[in-house]
Amino acid sequence: MDAITLLTFFVLSVFVGFEVVSKVSSTLHTPLMSGANAIHGIILVGAVIVAGQAESTFVLVVALLAVLMATINLVGGFVVTDRMLQMFGRRRPSAETAAKGEER
Repeated sequence: MDAITLLTFFVLSVFVGFEVVSKVSSTLHTPLMSGANAIHGIILVGAVIVAGQAESTFVLVVALLAVLMATINLVGGFVVTDRMLQMFGRRRPSAETAAKGEER
């Protein structure tokens, strides 16, 4: 494929991705993030495979950049998912509240 076609696919995928994610209700974000983390793991493995089979310096640099970006995306997804799951968990009493409870 030529560069214009690839650029067109990229721009359209960014637009469609933004539209789809912006329409998701907040109760579905945690399951959506879990699925996205699995997909990002597959992308990371693919980027590592491409980097391992690179024959030119340009392909190697782009593949290593893809590995870096996929790693950041994967780790960030797990951090956000963990934080969202903590919002749904029980709140632990703070030290001040626990001390007041012992005084009674």
